[in-house]
Amino acid sequence: MKHAELVTFGSSGLDRAAHIRSDSNQLTQARAHPLASCLLLWRGKPLVQGEALDRLGLIPMTHRLVENGPGSSIEEPVFLGLSDGDPVFALDISDWSPDGLDLSQVGAFVDPSEQQHPDLPQGHVFAELRRIMTRLSARDAELAAAAKAVIGWHESHRFCARCGAPSQVSQAGWQRSCPECSGQHFPRTDPVVIMLITHGDSVLMGRSPGWPEGMYSLLAGFVEPGETLEAAVRREVMEEAGVPVGPVRYLSSQPWPFPASLMFGCAGEALSREITIDPVEIEDAMWVSKPEMMQAFAGEHPVLLPARKGAIAHFLLQNWLADTLD
Repeated sequence: MKHAELVTFGSSGLDRAAHIRSDSNQLTQARAHPLASCLLLWRGKPLVQGEALDRLGLIPMTHRLVENGPGSSIEEPVFLGLSDGDPVFALDISDWSPDGLDLSQVGAFVDPSEQQHPDLPQGHVFAELRRIMTRLSARDAELAAAAKAVIGWHESHRFCARCGAPSQVSQAGWQRSCPECSGQHFPRTDPVVIMLITHGDSVLMGRSPGWPEGMYSLLAGFVEPGETLEAAVRREVMEEAGVPVGPVRYLSSQPWPFPASLMFGCAGEALSREITIDPVEIEDAMWVSKPEMMQAFAGEHPVLLPARKGAIAHFLLQNWLADTLD
């Protein structure tokens, strides 16, 4: 495995066993497997356990919440794959309403709230994935990301995009089929480029409006139809910071289920240090030298905060500082 695949949510070697999705007999056997388990999600928050909330709270397929629990956009478990040979599913129970629910924090950029379902063991709580993603093992992180992304897709794609009729879940949760026009729809993934743009020993950093004070990250943007990754990198950097970019190369990718992106980490060489920001796109941009970035990572910079741990921006910057980029 390349070093670049060690990014959070990167491949853990999960066997997605796609051949089981369309085989009703094998799917039934998988659900009945004595070691089969299910990951519950509530409003996009996975069930986790442990004092540090560092493990998924997988429950048996025979649990009443799996067999009879409330659903939302999907009324049957999604088959995620085989983890070390054991089937793992995911189920949304967002129709459950916790007592005294405070909606002011749920769904926020930083959501510290936890929800405990009365039918689950003490210490099994629903927690925001951004908050706990770096604590999970590679396998748990991949399972959580896949579950969050595919269930989130079902929530926003209940109707056929061709004719507007209600669509039905098929392929063990990895497809929606239209009974009216026979349209077939598959989980959406949005390609995004995130750029390590350097000039000498400095890297280009930017911040969006509303971010916590001192928080800067690498520039990023969606890839447009008919566009290569290299072209998207050059366009986005020019649009956001007015900096022309020469050679571009691919570094690493990261599934980012917030809600359904695939981040393509790229390196680019700036042809100029002059910055002209587009205030509609970003709030500020600046060049940061390696010594300054090392200060930020150590928590000693007077202004700059490091990129969020677990995000590919943090991964790329950390490896840039260590000269370990693939």
